[in-house]
Amino acid sequence: MADQLSTTFAALADPTRRAILARLADGEATVTELAEPFRMSLPAVSKHLKVLEKAGLIVRGRSAQWRPCRLDGRPLADVSEWIERYRPFWEGSFDRLDEHLREIMKGDRDA
Repeated sequence: MADQLSTTFAALADPTRRAILARLADGEATVTELAEPFRMSLPAVSKHLKVLEKAGLIVRGRSAQWRPCRLDGRPLADVSEWIERYRPFWEGSFDRLDEHLREIMKGDRDA
């Protein structure tokens, strides 16, 4: 899982690839449709799609001459599972911050 997780995070590190995934969350699309909002060539978009495909985040189908892409969320589930391990840390940090803010507010009222 660690190697797959590294591949997934590497794919997610690029904002263009994250935007492509966001678009595919709405449904499948062709390379041309995915390229529309970007100021880059179709070959450049295809390179991003290859990275996403290698990470298992998208699947490319075949429909006559079209190769529609669709989102595959399984690797994102692995990312979510990994991140969940850190929830207690963040919740504890927020709880301590909340307590600190309450003390500050109480001190302001007492002054």
